[in-house]
Amino acid sequence: MWFKNIFIYRLPADSALSAEWLQEKLAQKPLLPCSGLDKQSRGWVSPRGNDRLVHVSNQQLLFALGIEQKLLPASIINRFAKERIADIEAQQGYKVGRKQSKEIKEAIAEELLPRAFAVQRTTYAWLDAAHGLLVIDAASSTRAEELLEFLIKTVDDLPTIKPLHTELSPGSAMTDWLAAEAAPAGFTIDRELELRASGDSRATVRYANHALEGEEILAHITSGKRATRLGLTWDDRISFVLNDQLQLKRLDFLDIIKEESGMLADTAEEMFELDFTLMTGELAKLVDELCDALGGEQAAA
Repeated sequence: MWFKNIFIYRLPADSALSAEWLQEKLAQKPLLPCSGLDKQSRGWVSPRGNDRLVHVSNQQLLFALGIEQKLLPASIINRFAKERIADIEAQQGYKVGRKQSKEIKEAIAEELLPRAFAVQRTTYAWLDAAHGLLVIDAASSTRAEELLEFLIKTVDDLPTIKPLHTELSPGSAMTDWLAAEAAPAGFTIDRELELRASGDSRATVRYANHALEGEEILAHITSGKRATRLGLTWDDRISFVLNDQLQLKRLDFLDIIKEESGMLADTAEEMFELDFTLMTGELAKLVDELCDALGGEQAAA
């Protein structure tokens, strides 16, 4: 259980959100299989594959949103539609019009949907109610917002959830670190970078596996480009790519952390428990120190 890409949100620090309370709320909207003409079904699933929708460890809560979606590629619909259109044209003696062709495709989609193959994906979230922290493991903002929106629909009395904001914008801070050729305390700059110009040009320069120092980088910054993505490592324990929206991408928990889990666990159950405990503990420290590096958390308006 190691998160790969995280979106960070804040709840009020005094939010009284217990595991039993959340379990009761999520149980009202479990994932149900797609039926009939449903193209998609959403609902909460067990993060451990048992009957519990909330996994709790050391007061940290893990839960997951399941999405079941039927696969009905346009190429399949078009193939069946082509055959049916050919039969209709042969019977009526003239070509099918655009409107009728569209209606035929829609009818075929309805016929095929109940037999379409369904796939399921899962988005995980970690809730630290004591510190008012909600972290969603998602590769895109669309997936993160999908879970957050469904959570709000499920829990009608959920405390206000807002994206984490810092006093310094990540883009400005990353640009300053590069210009000074110095990362903030506890962090090191890695070998990945994206610089982008403002204005209409939006000129972009990307570096991968490249030393981020010297006159070339400074020249781009001097010309007006600002950092939008930067590879960093925290405390020699977690490497990641920070973007200008304060999202952490491609998290990599370095071997020293995973070795700690492997040495202490004897079973798969124990391994999951230790992985989750280690991950949440390390990420909580990382988020806290990253906020400090970005001037502290922005005061509520």
